[in-house]
Amino acid sequence: MQDKYYELTITLDDNFVDFIADFILNIYGEGVELGKGRIIVRGESDLTFVKDALVSLAGTLGESIKMDYTLEEKENVDWIKTYQESIQPIEAGKFYIFPSWYEPKEDLINIKIDPALAFGSGHHATTFSCLKAVSTYVKPEDRIIDVGCGSGILGLACKKLGAHVELCDTDPLSVESCKENFELNEENYDKLWEGSIDKTQGTYDVVIANIIADVLRFIAKDLKSATKEDGYLILSGILDKKEELVRESFDDLTLENRILMDEWVTLVYKKEAHG
Repeated sequence: MQDKYYELTITLDDNFVDFIADFILNIYGEGVELGKGRIIVRGESDLTFVKDALVSLAGTLGESIKMDYTLEEKENVDWIKTYQESIQPIEAGKFYIFPSWYEPKEDLINIKIDPALAFGSGHHATTFSCLKAVSTYVKPEDRIIDVGCGSGILGLACKKLGAHVELCDTDPLSVESCKENFELNEENYDKLWEGSIDKTQGTYDVVIANIIADVLRFIAKDLKSATKEDGYLILSGILDKKEELVRESFDDLTLENRILMDEWVTLVYKKEAHG
């Protein structure tokens, strides 16, 4: 790895970001990051040629696209090492979530997660609140489904409590990440599939869905029908300003608990037995 790298920052009207990024990718195919009203290009060789090409393009287009450029030479940092050092273990409910470069804790249930840059290492408020809810509502031998499982952290927590666990996610990368994290913790799941809860058979003692408010509303019927009578439904990923909309979709169930953390809400419902 070289000691230095080059970084070219282009600031421009946000409407043109995609158009200019496409142009850059045709002449330089790596290290391009898009932001609001800016593009950052990184590389180990001098990027003056990219800047010159953009100046030339802007000239061809007349005054329609205005761009400002900053070209800097920077210290090359070991990003992975820096990132690892920034990840701290956390305690949530009965659980201790820690990356593999830390030691487990004796008095808590240990879950080892090496956070990729993906969601679900326990640090986000929704995951943290769900771990607290799982600590309270999941019992040994319960049948559980984790819908939108992401890293698999919530399913793993249920498994560590002695439950039978099924998981699903519509994102194939999450399904892979989930498999890896179960292997890392030497645990097994009952089923794991790419897709959503509509592909399941039977019912569950606890249904967990840490997704986003709009998706929770969209799949509300499936979530409810998958929950056993007297079972629990743990819903999370809900921004407080969307809470009422979610509640409307689940108002036929009994709200048992509401956990607010930062601006995120986790709702725990019970499906009362009828008759």
